[in-house]
Amino acid sequence: MDDLTPSDFRALTRALKHCVLLHDAHTFEILWANPAACELLGRPLDELKPLKAPDMSKNARQYSRELGHRWLGQAVEHGVSATEWCYRAKNGEEILTEAIAIRVELATRTAVMVQFRDIAEEKAVRQDLRRTESRLRAFLSGLAEGIVVLDDTHRVLFASESAVRLLGRGLDGADFAAYCCDGPVPEREGRYRFAAPGREPSWYAATCQHIEIESDLRGRMLLFYDITDRVREEEQHRRDTQHVDHLARYNAMGDMAMAIAHEVSQPLAAAYNFVEGARGRLDRDTGSRDESVAWGLDNAVRQIERARRILGSLRAYVGRLEQFARPTDLNAIVRDCAYFIGLRAREHQVDVDFDLTTEPLPVLCEHVLIGQVVMNLAFNAVDEMARCPRPERRVEIVTRRAEDGCAELAVRDRGHSPPPDERIFDGVFTAKANGSGIGLALSHRILTRHGGRIDVQANEPRGAVFRFALPAARHPQDPTRTELS
Repeated sequence: MDDLTPSDFRALTRALKHCVLLHDAHTFEILWANPAACELLGRPLDELKPLKAPDMSKNARQYSRELGHRWLGQAVEHGVSATEWCYRAKNGEEILTEAIAIRVELATRTAVMVQFRDIAEEKAVRQDLRRTESRLRAFLSGLAEGIVVLDDTHRVLFASESAVRLLGRGLDGADFAAYCCDGPVPEREGRYRFAAPGREPSWYAATCQHIEIESDLRGRMLLFYDITDRVREEEQHRRDTQHVDHLARYNAMGDMAMAIAHEVSQPLAAAYNFVEGARGRLDRDTGSRDESVAWGLDNAVRQIERARRILGSLRAYVGRLEQFARPTDLNAIVRDCAYFIGLRAREHQVDVDFDLTTEPLPVLCEHVLIGQVVMNLAFNAVDEMARCPRPERRVEIVTRRAEDGCAELAVRDRGHSPPPDERIFDGVFTAKANGSGIGLALSHRILTRHGGRIDVQANEPRGAVFRFALPAARHPQDPTRTELS
């Protein structure tokens, strides 16, 4: 470069697009300006030289003479200093610039060379970008939908704030397969269950598409939003529909029950008369009386009487329950059922223990219907224990006064634990091979119509406890007590 002449340097200086001002390092007066600076500021060099900082800077505190001198002084002291400075042109236009001051040792003095360029448009673009970015962040953070971008190995390359809110922190860089509760990572639109490891899963509607943003972001974008409430509503609607269908069948069963009760009552009356006649002849012929035959006839009469009471109660149940409810002792109901429970237990070689309170447990109820509930629960327990080894076959039937004053009965077995299904009393549950599941539903229906409640819990160490409670009667009567068979 030694062959360049002073005229060449002058040509190079005139060609500069950056503006240059040369200040004295001590007085900070303008010594020289290149053509680009003169053009931007709208003044020739002879007009620029006598100007001071307030004459050519924006009238604002951050562009005061003191701050301008401090900036130039830092360049003198440290060799270089940069700042953002707003110049004011001759026509009053304010020009925001990026300026850098550099100390220069000239042959005759020390000077400060200031290079600056107009950045108003560039800064406006940056502000627009920041504004757009902040808006996008606000939109993304307020979205109900979560967005994740996955690479070919299902690693999360990007996760929106809404995705983090839905699935928890730790998404960035995580294997999204660990969040999928029903199989592989979704590849098409559908419903899926997502959850962070160890958290309760929720239902999401998800869509997938491939994205490629230059070389910055490339992969499968998964957009998903929570539809758990919708799925639950649909499931509840399905259950309600099933329940309505069940109630329709249940009402049809009521009509059939009334017809059956009417038709069966006459043969039962005839059978009762025949048995009574046979027993009368047997009593008259005392010389040839066979006690085993007499025992069989007595039991047949008891069974027929029981069937007649059930049919009568069935008519009452299908009609109005309140007309037939009366004060009775829950223990007396259990004692009446003990005979039939014993027959079922002996058939399956199951031991039944009765633990009844010594004092009466008066309740207002329909005697036969509550007896049906007692026998249904007891029969279920006996049938359950029939599948167990003989030494373990034991069922307990217990009555107690509950803390809220209700009369309570519990049937305990040592078989399988009850299922964790809240619909066990909806008429859709049965553990028997040929069961219909209607027994528990009917028991629940009977008890709720009586203002009672029924539930099931696990027995310890195994088995189930079915327990029901009935409100205590206000004016009980003492029913005749019978001994357990």
